[in-house]
Amino acid sequence: MSPIRRRILMVLCLATAAGFVRLGCWQLDRLDERRAANHVALAARAAPVLDLAGGTAVSADSLEGHRVTARGRYDHAHDIVLRGGAYQGVPGVYLVTPLRLSGSDTAVLVERGFVPAPDAVTADAGTFAEPGEVIVNGLARRLRAGGGNPMTREGRTTWARLDPGALRDSLPYPILSISIRQTPDPSLPSFPRRHEPPPIDDGPHFGYAIQWFLFAALAVAFAFLVIGRRESSRRGP
Repeated sequence: MSPIRRRILMVLCLATAAGFVRLGCWQLDRLDERRAANHVALAARAAPVLDLAGGTAVSADSLEGHRVTARGRYDHAHDIVLRGGAYQGVPGVYLVTPLRLSGSDTAVLVERGFVPAPDAVTADAGTFAEPGEVIVNGLARRLRAGGGNPMTREGRTTWARLDPGALRDSLPYPILSISIRQTPDPSLPSFPRRHEPPPIDDGPHFGYAIQWFLFAALAVAFAFLVIGRRESSRRGP
């Protein structure tokens, strides 16, 4: 290899190392952001449980991640199926049902849980009806607009995600700006399968940062110990 090509290759290795360092620093920034979000989430979960009785107007941003409780009756005529789900490698769907709040004309969407489905689309939501008045406990989640992508198959409509704008048009009553992710309870049916709240942790960012820094070190080592040594050896004789 000519000296010019060796120098070009060394510059490329060092530039690659600089890029790896930048990616490592970016992961550390992500870690700081996640820890800040974790602090807010922990404070939300530690706050007193909020009762949504009467459909009181709530701020979605202020309730994100808070524990809430609601009493009412499910409107199974308007069950919502979220397609494309999976749990422990098993394909399925997630069932969401409007809960008509007692003493109010308002409803709140309850994310009831996971139901296995081989195609991750088709599910008979009526099989999992819960009649009568119920009390729902869970975590509040802000409804984010867009991305619903409704799809109809065999007369049944499924959604990619909850889309408050589209759902408000399809429901005959107002809904709150939050949904409730229902938490497990021994008194509830086995299916839909309720999930524990997602863990609050640092995630993989620190580990990714270490990997990028190691890649940077390897690139620098290759540049000086391999390319540089070969150049020195060539000049020696």
